Amino acid sequence: MFRTTRTAALTASTALVFAGLSAVTGTGFAAADDGCEVRSYQTKKDVSTVGITHTYEKIASAESIGVGTTVTYDVKIGTTGIGNPYVNTITDFPPTGFGAPVKVAVTAYHAGAGQRTEDVTATPNAGGWKVTSTGWFVNSGNPVTLHITYPVPDSLRAGQQITSGGVGVAGTVGVSNEMPNLTACFTARGANPGETVLGSLDDSGLGSNDGQLSSTGSFSDVLAETLRKFLGS
Repeated sequence: MFRTTRTAALTASTALVFAGLSAVTGTGFAAADDGCEVRSYQTKKDVSTVGITHTYEKIASAESIGVGTTVTYDVKIGTTGIGNPYVNTITDFPPTGFGAPVKVAVTAYHAGAGQRTEDVTATPNAGGWKVTSTGWFVNSGNPVTLHITYPVPDSLRAGQQITSGGVGVAGTVGVSNEMPNLTACFTARGANPGETVLGSLDDSGLGSNDGQLSSTGSFSDVLAETLRKFLGS
């Protein structure tokens, strides 16, 4: 009787783990509809750029993002040809109703060290958040990129499309630009089935490192640990 009960429990537990794996690897998430673009791109080439094309890009961290998590926008300023402007201010405008950023960093070229990412402080600026420098160097092989992360409000509805505001850039002659249409859009979602199943593993006595995908645990680890616990009982 004991062996039969233990075997049934093992089978049920293993099925739960594989169900979670199936849910995570399935599609499951609402994709952004047509017109909700996760990335936008603009260029500038006029008298002020002296024949060089300046490029500007903004991209959200994913097409579908969970309510109550975070979204990171990358704002990249580059150039083509032989020009090497300096950027001293980047202002990002988040979606309406979003709060202050929780993490801000800039990747830029440093002489002798190449491209390097450093944490920076953003300050309010005309409804957006700006970062400043004495001058980030930019050339055709070394864009400057702002990485700015905001909390996704709990008040959003699953399936709601969220479009950010634009971007403002200032620097040496030619690089300065105001781009209200340089936006990025994502679709909000609730907890996906994989997250729900993973959460339920905690109710079965598995700790956070055993029952969830993280830097310390994978699904293969979870399965192995589940088998070990039941066989050991």
